[in-house]
Amino acid sequence: MFLVRQARQDDVSALLRLARTVHSGNIPADPIALQERVERSEASFKGTEGQADAIYVMALEDTASGNVIGTSCLVAGKGGPDRPRLGLQVRRREHYSEDLQTGQVQVTVQLVRDTSGPTEVGGLVLSSAWRGSKHRLGSLLSKSRFALVGLHPDRFSERMIGEIMGDLTPDGRTMLWDHLGRRFINLSYEEADRFSRTSREFITSLFPEGEIHVSLLPAEARRLIGRVNPDAVPAMNMLQRMGFKEFDEVDPFDGGPNLEAVRDDIPLVKATQRCTLTGALDGDGEEMLVARSAAESFALVRCAARVDGDQVAIDAQAIDTLGLSTGDVVGLTPTALPAAQ
Repeated sequence: MFLVRQARQDDVSALLRLARTVHSGNIPADPIALQERVERSEASFKGTEGQADAIYVMALEDTASGNVIGTSCLVAGKGGPDRPRLGLQVRRREHYSEDLQTGQVQVTVQLVRDTSGPTEVGGLVLSSAWRGSKHRLGSLLSKSRFALVGLHPDRFSERMIGEIMGDLTPDGRTMLWDHLGRRFINLSYEEADRFSRTSREFITSLFPEGEIHVSLLPAEARRLIGRVNPDAVPAMNMLQRMGFKEFDEVDPFDGGPNLEAVRDDIPLVKATQRCTLTGALDGDGEEMLVARSAAESFALVRCAARVDGDQVAIDAQAIDTLGLSTGDVVGLTPTALPAAQ
């Protein structure tokens, strides 16, 4: 069985190995930064972090081996007055000449600051050995985040966003940053991305305030605005099935698109409920995500369950894995829902 649970300090080594296989700002490939991230996550699950500082890091454990084989997270409040979330707003400006009787559309980008603190559906990493397996572990990791939100909506913002990774070169660079950001900030993409995890001041101070016409950039840079890294396509597709939509904003570093949705309109969030456990399932059931309902002890499995009103019976192995007893209140989230309209 596969268990999604809150990350612990003894997971840091395994999480670091996963982080080093991808580029993700939410799961840093730096041991000190990652340890600090897990410490903050533990405080967030306990409820001792305010929403503006809370982050929830989850680990996917193969219970047969005890190995951590994946991770995902939620950033409860991304950006605030002291450290805004930054993006490039993409606009299309129409220009028309009466004398020439012709016109054209020019695309512009402009640095924008978001201090509203939306919740970010953060990075998801799955061990390469398990990608594409019959167990659908990427889906399990992704949906577990919405199960947590559905059980504890008050911990998360009404507006939720997903920042999709842009396309990078094999050596971890992006032509968009080389031809745009680096003209104003003399740092490599990797350096700028690393510094931005602790400070945004250098970007807001050095990047121009106004609109920039992208026609001034080389074609290879223009093509990267809104382009998705191939490795991020499954994550983007999953978010779009949950009702997330693009909103004319891209990442200022790699040009990847940003998506947004209203928390309470997300199908998995709306469908999450609490039920009382009546015991082990006898016979067939419906595949569901079953979680401990308390945030401070969050853990979740995908298993067979049968719901009867506000009561539920679940797979016996799931009861043991989650450490549940008859009479406990559990969270239930369906795994199969129609796409949001």
